[in-house]
Amino acid sequence: MSEDMYDIVILGAGSGGYAAALRGAQLGLKIALIEGDKLGGTCLHRGCIPTKAYLHAAEVAESVKNSEFFGIQAQFGGVDMNRVSDYRDEVVNKLYKGLQGLVKARKIDYIEGWGKLTAKDTVTVDGKEYRGKNILLASGSYSKTIPGLEIEGRVITSEQALQMNWVPSKVVILGGGVIGVEFASVWASFGTDVTIIEGLPHLVPNEDESISKNLERAFRKRKITFKTKTMFKSVSQSDEGVSVETDDGKTYDADLLLVAIGRGPATANLGYEEQGIPMDRGFVLTNERLHTGVGNIYAVGDIVPGLQLAHRGFLQGIFVAEEIAGLTPQPIVESGIPRVTFCEPEIASVGLTEKEAKEEYGADKIKSVEFNLAGNGKSQILDTTGFVKLVSVEDGPIVGFHAIGARMGEQVGEGELMVNWEAYPEDVANLIHAHPTQNEAIGEAALALAGKPLHSHN
Repeated sequence: MSEDMYDIVILGAGSGGYAAALRGAQLGLKIALIEGDKLGGTCLHRGCIPTKAYLHAAEVAESVKNSEFFGIQAQFGGVDMNRVSDYRDEVVNKLYKGLQGLVKARKIDYIEGWGKLTAKDTVTVDGKEYRGKNILLASGSYSKTIPGLEIEGRVITSEQALQMNWVPSKVVILGGGVIGVEFASVWASFGTDVTIIEGLPHLVPNEDESISKNLERAFRKRKITFKTKTMFKSVSQSDEGVSVETDDGKTYDADLLLVAIGRGPATANLGYEEQGIPMDRGFVLTNERLHTGVGNIYAVGDIVPGLQLAHRGFLQGIFVAEEIAGLTPQPIVESGIPRVTFCEPEIASVGLTEKEAKEEYGADKIKSVEFNLAGNGKSQILDTTGFVKLVSVEDGPIVGFHAIGARMGEQVGEGELMVNWEAYPEDVANLIHAHPTQNEAIGEAALALAGKPLHSHN
């Protein structure tokens, strides 16, 4: 191997790229990690982490507002967005420094600059070529908009929303998916009048329909307005605000329009097409082993069709490093990847929805139960509502886990184990779930599914 030849040259240092770099270095591979922005990518700097910091600040605001219910006398005096921003930055910076330290300790060559794939084994940065026996494309994603809707002025995406040092009094959010409902939740807690515009019949349309309906009930209670089956038509803006028109002829005036219709693959002008990488609407196509079919070029994360989640990219990065090292890892099953939406109430899910399970196995072969959190002691202590829903095959394994309620994201781990280890209801029903925890709700749902409900009427 020549001096300048790497085992893997990685284009992009987000969750997928840096995970591949760390695991590859651990396995003794020589790694070049290339990033034009910041190590850690969107999730750490402009996505998951800063958004969740805002969501925790929003949870604190709600706790203060509702403190009298618990006998605590406190007054909500408003939101100091400068301090919220400082808190967010403190969280991000600690994680960023930790990641920088890991990359340095593993002796990974970290190259700052915008890279481009210029040959099947070469990425060029500022005129300098970095050659690899293997190339990993991990260039991430960007906030999408719809054709003709310019992101400028008071029309913003989540990136601009996270940099705001003021709390808007009125906001219209275009899109009722994960990003839309999370920001709706934050702003509502901060005192903003929020309206969500969603074209599909339900909020969080990728979730089990029972979850969507429960979230909609919770949002109505929180005075968050949402218009489903409603298509965006146009927006005009002035120095004072925006005026959003929908296809049904209605107009919504607000301080801002947040465009939250999802994220697109960041693959334009990076040389992918020129090297013959198979593409579909900007996404990089791979086989189940994340190989593109071209040379020794792999791809991971948001640029590969599927769930655009940091932990998916992270696992895919580890997979590719192990694949290149010859460990022959097990392919990642997309349906087994956990999903959490950190609005209030939180949504956690993994596996098939009831509808998907019926389509796959046949409607008569599917059983499902919902255990209402009203029967769970810890949920009553937290003053939260919601449920845990399990979907199973008749005389077979649990294939879907769905939950909604305060802090239910923390329960997704057991849901993931149940679905991925193909646990039967009896297996989970026989496990002891500590009391009093929200985790007990999973045990209760499993008991009901196994035909021996205790605290429910299933």
